[in-house]
Amino acid sequence: MTQIKDKTDQQLNRALAELMGYTVYHYDKDVLGRCYFELTDPEGYSEIVFGGERNTELEAWADVPNYCTDPAASLEVQTAATKVNAKVYVDTLYDIRLTNEGYTPEIAIGESTYSHDGVVYLFDASPRERAEAAYITLQQKE
Repeated sequence: MTQIKDKTDQQLNRALAELMGYTVYHYDKDVLGRCYFELTDPEGYSEIVFGGERNTELEAWADVPNYCTDPAASLEVQTAATKVNAKVYVDTLYDIRLTNEGYTPEIAIGESTYSHDGVVYLFDASPRERAEAAYITLQQKE
């Protein structure tokens, strides 16, 4: 989990976007002879949704959803992660929240039966915490 904490929001956003199926397409030369990069989502949509033409690949990757600070985007990646493995996502999110509050997660959850208070505790997760848990979960998909 330390390697996630070392990632900036931008690095984690890009890593999550790649796991979600986003890509950057390099247009070597278009009709007007221009070269540029463009972010495409998993369905292949690009300039309508994102910033359009970028001069570098790095600039294009900066157009990914901001999973680490945007609550709506963090819920999008949370949904993707729970489809991959809901148990791993929930357990990981719980551990991340505990760790961020200074506790050492030494909880053996077994079949992931949480109390109502435990569920509410997960509802209060920040977008960054959701993004970290999703990253760990989505990596297992590969």
